[in-house]
Amino acid sequence: MLAAEGFEQYEVSAYARPAARCRHNLNYWTFGDYVGIGAGAHGKLTFEAPGGIVRTEKPRQPRDYLERLEASGSAAAGEPSGARRRLPRGELPFEFMLNALRLNEGFTIRNFEQRTGLRVEIIEPALQHALGRGLLEKSTAGWRPTELGSRFLNDLQGGFLE
Repeated sequence: MLAAEGFEQYEVSAYARPAARCRHNLNYWTFGDYVGIGAGAHGKLTFEAPGGIVRTEKPRQPRDYLERLEASGSAAAGEPSGARRRLPRGELPFEFMLNALRLNEGFTIRNFEQRTGLRVEIIEPALQHALGRGLLEKSTAGWRPTELGSRFLNDLQGGFLE
């Protein structure tokens, strides 16, 4: 029914017309940076060394969020801090794949290396293992989930855990 109306599935849980894909989600799925503002918001920011990649999380409950905001002095003082966690290098392959493998077109080697700061050789054993299991296929630009890999996405992503 969606295809008949010009929609195509471009990621595991989203359909859109070709020129109307959600830019926010595409940024997220390609491991781009974003700022989390508001109760329950999450963020991912990339800094030059030694900061690396930092995940942020604001207080989930609006009441907690507002109490922390009030305790900071005023709304002008900024967002309540919440949690901040620097991602260890060993977690970056999984963090990247958790996002990028949601896309039907997968990811490019260039994007992996630029967004994680790691060389593709780090993940080559996991790529080959997933290829052998029929969960990934090599494309001209990089790698993408097969139909089987999309159906068993958690298994495919889990292959990149350290």
